[in-house]
Amino acid sequence: MLKKINPIYVKVIFALAALLCLTPFISSPIALLMGIILTNLLFNPFPVLSGKTVKWLLKISVVGLGFGMDLNKSLEVGKEGLLLTIITISTTLILGYFIGKLLKLDRVISYLIASGTAICGGSAIAAVSAVIKAKEKDISIALGVVFFLNALAIFIFPVLGHQLGLSQKDFGLWSAIAIHDTSSVVGAALAYGEEALDIAVTVKLSRALWIIPLSIFSMFLFKGKSNSIKIPWFILLFVLAVIANSYLNLPEWMSFNIPEISKQLLILTLFLVGTGLTFASIKESGAKPIVLGVSLWVIISVISLGYILYVI
Repeated sequence: MLKKINPIYVKVIFALAALLCLTPFISSPIALLMGIILTNLLFNPFPVLSGKTVKWLLKISVVGLGFGMDLNKSLEVGKEGLLLTIITISTTLILGYFIGKLLKLDRVISYLIASGTAICGGSAIAAVSAVIKAKEKDISIALGVVFFLNALAIFIFPVLGHQLGLSQKDFGLWSAIAIHDTSSVVGAALAYGEEALDIAVTVKLSRALWIIPLSIFSMFLFKGKSNSIKIPWFILLFVLAVIANSYLNLPEWMSFNIPEISKQLLILTLFLVGTGLTFASIKESGAKPIVLGVSLWVIISVISLGYILYVI
C-alpha cells in the first residue's frame, strides 16, 4: 500500500476517479475494480463520507430506475420470482444454521451471513444485527464476507450467463436471487443488458421486503426488541415511481433521462462500494466465515438457476 503519497494527491485521484465513473467510458465491473485497487494501493481518504454516500446514492438511483419501468411487467416478473424467493430464503437460513454448526462457527456470525445471503446482503445484515444486538466484530466479519462475494459476483455472473446462454429475463431473475447486495445485482445486470436490469431490480426489491418478516423472526429467535426493526422505505418510493411511469403521461425527461442518469449514478455507487473493500477486512474474516458464505452462495446459485431453467 502506497501510503507515502501526499493525502491531498490521494484525494484528487479519488475525486477524478469518481468523476470518471459518471462518464460512459466506465462499466459497472470496472468501476468496482477501480475502487478496490485504489483503496488497497493507496487508501480511502473519505471512508465515512463514501460509506454514507453509497447508502443514499443506491436508494436515489433505484427510485430513479422506477421511472423507466412498467407496472404490469413488474408484477408479472415479481409473481414468477415469488415462489423461488420463498424457497431460497428458507433454504439459505436452514443451511446456514447446519453448515455453521458443522464448521463450529459462532451462531451470530452464521446467522448474519445466512441472512445477508438469503435476502439482500449488507442491508439484511444491518437490519438483523440491530434486532439481535450483534457485536461490532461479528457484523464486520459478516459484512466482509458478503462484500467480498458481491465483488466476485459482478465479474463472474455476466460471464456465466453468457456461457450458459441465459436470456435477459432469466439472467435478471437469477442475479436478483443469487447475488447478495442490491448494488452488485444492479452492477451485474447492468453489464448484461437493459431488460436484465429492469427484471433484476424489480425482483431484488420485492425480495428486500423480506427484511421485515426476517427481522421479526430474528427478534423472537434471539429475543431482541421489535423497535429495532428498520423498514426500507425507499422501496415504497420505487413502487410509486413505477406506478407514475405506468399510468401518468410523464414528460420524456422523466421517463428516459432520469433512468439513464440513475444508471450512471449506480456505476459511481459501485466505485464507492469498491473503496470500502480492503484485503485487510477479507483477511480479518478468517477461513470459516468465508467457507460458509461461499457454500451458501454456490448452493443457492445452483438451486435458483435450476428452478429458472427447468421449472419457470
